[in-house]
Amino acid sequence: MNSSVYAEDEIKLDTEGFIPNVLATANEVKAHEKIDNNAIRLESEAVQSVPLQSGVNEFNPDTLHHHYKVYDELSRTVHNVYNLQIENTNTPACLLKEPLTKHFESGPLESIHTWGVIQMNNATTIPEFGGSNNKFNVGMINTIIDGQFRGGKEDFRIMFDPTPQHNHTFMQQLIQDFYVETHRIPHHVLLVGNSRPGVGIEGAQSPYTLPFVNRSQISRNLANVRKFGVRLKGNYSLMDYDIGGYSSDTFFREFFPGAEFDGWVNFKPLGKTDGRYGKLVTGGGIVGGQSHAIDYFMVGAYVGYEYKKFSTCFEWAHADGYNGLNGLSDKKASGFYTTVGYK
Repeated sequence: MNSSVYAEDEIKLDTEGFIPNVLATANEVKAHEKIDNNAIRLESEAVQSVPLQSGVNEFNPDTLHHHYKVYDELSRTVHNVYNLQIENTNTPACLLKEPLTKHFESGPLESIHTWGVIQMNNATTIPEFGGSNNKFNVGMINTIIDGQFRGGKEDFRIMFDPTPQHNHTFMQQLIQDFYVETHRIPHHVLLVGNSRPGVGIEGAQSPYTLPFVNRSQISRNLANVRKFGVRLKGNYSLMDYDIGGYSSDTFFREFFPGAEFDGWVNFKPLGKTDGRYGKLVTGGGIVGGQSHAIDYFMVGAYVGYEYKKFSTCFEWAHADGYNGLNGLSDKKASGFYTTVGYK
C-alpha cells in the first residue's frame, strides 16, 4: 500500500470536548452545552494567578486574551489532528492546513498554504545464490506552495521535488508544478504553466491518491510527466474533459523542441443519480506531437466504476512513439491494467 504522509481538505472533525475561549462571558458559558466544569475552573484559576505589574492595581485584559487565544488555537489543532478521519481518499487531505496557511488582509494575495509530502517504500531483491536484501527507499519528497489571489478567482501552485533521480539533473527535477489558473469561466479551469497533462487516468493521477506505490507500466512509460503549456479543464455532471497545447520538452531540458496536443474526455452516465447507483466513468483520449523530428501518437481508453467501498477499473493505451516519463521514443508500445479494490 502507498505509505505517503500527506493531508488536505476533506476531513471529518470530532468536536466533542471542545475547549471554549476562557474569556467567554458567564452567559456564553451557560449557553454552550459542551463546556465542562474543568474548562470553567481553568478560567477562574488563570485569571487569579496573573501577576500584577508594579504600581498597577489590575491586570491587562488584552494580554490575557492574547495568551488564551494562542492556547485555545493550539488545543483545537491538537484535538483535530488526534480525531482526524479521512472520508475520501480520491483527493489529498492535509494535516494542519489552517496553522500552515497565512492569510493577508491587504495586497494581491488572500492566502498562502505551504505543505509537504514524504513517501517511503520498501524494496526487496533476491540475489542469485539465495537470501534477500531489504531496504527502504525515499520514493518522493515534495514541498508545495498553494496561493490564492484576492477575489478567489485565480490561484497558483509551485511544487519543488528534490528527490534524487538518475534520468535527469537535480535542477531539472526540482521544479515540478509551476502554474497560474483562473476559475472565471463557469465549470472550467484555465491553466497556464508547467503541470502534469491529462494523459490517461492513472497517468495524470496524483501520487498521493494512487492505490499502489507504483503506477502501471503504461502510466509510467507513456505518461506521468510535466510539460509547459496552456490547458482547459471542464467539469459537468455528465462529462468532463482536459485539453491542452504544450511544448514537447519535459523537465525544462530545452526550449520548445516541438509542439504537443493532449486531449481526454470522460462521460459519466450516472452523474445525475446522486450516487445511488455508484459512479460510472468511461473515457478516452489522444496525445500527438513532435520532438526533434520524431513524431509520436498515443490513444487510450478507460472504464471505471465505484459503489460505496467497492471499486474497479480498466485502462488501455497504444502508442506509435511516445513522450512520457521515461523519455522520447519512436517505438510502438501498448498495454493495459485492471484493478479491483475494496476499502
